[in-house]
Amino acid sequence: MFKTLKFYKRLFILFIILALLSILISDYAVSKAVQTKVYASVNKIPYNKVGLVLGTSKYLKSGYKNAYYSYRISATVKLYQAKKISFVLVSGDNGNSEYDEPTTMKEDLIKKGIPENKIFLDYAGFRTFDSVIRARKVFGQSKFTVISQKFHIERSIFIANQNNIQAIGFTASKVSASYGFKTMLREKLARVKLMLDILFNTQPKFLGKKIEIK
Repeated sequence: MFKTLKFYKRLFILFIILALLSILISDYAVSKAVQTKVYASVNKIPYNKVGLVLGTSKYLKSGYKNAYYSYRISATVKLYQAKKISFVLVSGDNGNSEYDEPTTMKEDLIKKGIPENKIFLDYAGFRTFDSVIRARKVFGQSKFTVISQKFHIERSIFIANQNNIQAIGFTASKVSASYGFKTMLREKLARVKLMLDILFNTQPKFLGKKIEIK
């Protein structure tokens, strides 16, 4: 009995070590591979026809405004006004009639001065992987600028690299460490999941007919 418990204890410790190594290696690999493709300066970033802004909820469960949302809207407007993109593709979750990230973001982008006919919506961007792949397979874009926070952009560009998509990123303002702690923790795990998606050639949940951005 004692030997059996000792065996399982060692097995558990090995599992923890492997899990931590997977997180560290995945995190480093993603950041390292895309570091030259992430821009914080609107003056230095090259022009792309389309800016892919990744969706998120406008409000937190507490009822307060989501800083990630606000900063992504601001970054998108800044990029458009600087004429570094001509169209905006908003990709987010519209899993049910009561939750619609793309439409909410579109309404706020219009309020900030981006013309409605310059905004296209992807209602099936249920996760980052889907948003990036659908930008090419559904919306026909093999080259675009991702707009989000830096950690999110890094993962998005890594996905693009693995799928023959030329993507760069424009960083929205970052939030404080305390505000974004849970998000950053989820990001570390998401990068491990990303490696599994690539390994098993995962595809988006939905594709559908193609939509031309023009």
